[in-house]
Amino acid sequence: MTVRVLVVDDQAAVRSALRLVLDAEPGFEVVGEAANGADAVHAARLQRPDIVVIDIRMPRKDGIAAIRELTDPAAPHRPTVVAMTTFDLDEYVFGALQAGAVGFVLKDAEPRLLVEAVRAAASGHGVIDPKVAPRLARRFAALSPRPAGPALARLTAREREVLTEIARGRSNAEIAEALWIEEGTAKTHVARILAKLGLRTRVHAVIYAYEHGLAPREGG
Repeated sequence: MTVRVLVVDDQAAVRSALRLVLDAEPGFEVVGEAANGADAVHAARLQRPDIVVIDIRMPRKDGIAAIRELTDPAAPHRPTVVAMTTFDLDEYVFGALQAGAVGFVLKDAEPRLLVEAVRAAASGHGVIDPKVAPRLARRFAALSPRPAGPALARLTAREREVLTEIARGRSNAEIAEALWIEEGTAKTHVARILAKLGLRTRVHAVIYAYEHGLAPREGG
């Protein structure tokens, strides 16, 4: 199966570089380009890509606003989004993930990381650039918990435990070991958590856990 990718950046040279990297990867096809957030939303509706790789800082409509529109559940086509930027500012990383991106990569990262992020996104997973992950975790930890909503109430006690382990960054195998359950059972719990909370990936589950006070705090 070919993964269809739309690349979005206001610099033509960057778009060309992204196209070269991704088109060279087996199973990837760059089906279009856009130079700003507004054009990205329009192109996504026309080209119907599986993945959108999008810059944050752009004219007309910035990347975060575009991500929010691209991932809106009511959108006629809802691609998976990987955000990227030259600037590893907390508000960019956090804003992109809250808006609906499943991954975040800095532009100066090795091409391998971009490929890994796109491939992970196509598989329903998220990749966060290692350079920003520690600061992102600290930003999460500083959040004031939101009140529990009806979706959270649908989680079982075991699913809450699994969600806390997801927020620790643990894999299914590590969750299984920590909670003394089978890896397949852990995988099933993760899938049910995402479905019940209306989340797309584990990255969004981490954000949700921190926003609702279900994540381990420093020293916990």
